[in-house]
Amino acid sequence: MKVLVVEDDRKIAAALRRGLERESWVVDIAGDGDVGLWQATEGKYDAIVLDLMLPGRSGFRVCADLRAAGDWTPILVLTAKDGDLDEAEALDTGADDYLTKPFSFPVLLARLRAVMRRAKPTAASADGEADETEIINGDLHIAPSSRTAALGDVPLKLTSLEYDLLLSLARARGRVKSREQI
Repeated sequence: MKVLVVEDDRKIAAALRRGLERESWVVDIAGDGDVGLWQATEGKYDAIVLDLMLPGRSGFRVCADLRAAGDWTPILVLTAKDGDLDEAEALDTGADDYLTKPFSFPVLLARLRAVMRRAKPTAASADGEADETEIINGDLHIAPSSRTAALGDVPLKLTSLEYDLLLSLARARGRVKSREQI
């Protein structure tokens, strides 16, 4: 999974990067709203974690601008603003969920997974099962929804542990993982 974190507090951004990378996510960081909007429109992300109080363009504006441009990447607002009106405004401008600081990292992960589940396409395939994005790395094709993998046209026969390891390594493509992370 690839996530964009738009957060001007460097300590929080670094902590989010460390935690999400431990979960095998690819993380990009933007320190202000203008850069965050540019990265969101130029990159392909599975989710965006968005602060509201940002230098340059506010998180409210970033969210509204993305939605106005037809970008429906799931957005989890992560902010110190804990008022009902702020939460309502964020949701009304297009945010999918709202979490206030301080926050619990396991709850943040669960909320990210939830907004991404809701954003997945629901079109049924020929066999009636819901389609899920396939991970493709060269000739390797991994289908998380069916927990299958193939090399070219040849299905791979993997144990559950082997499949989980392959999926973790494919998601971490281009990054070295420690033994503990694996």
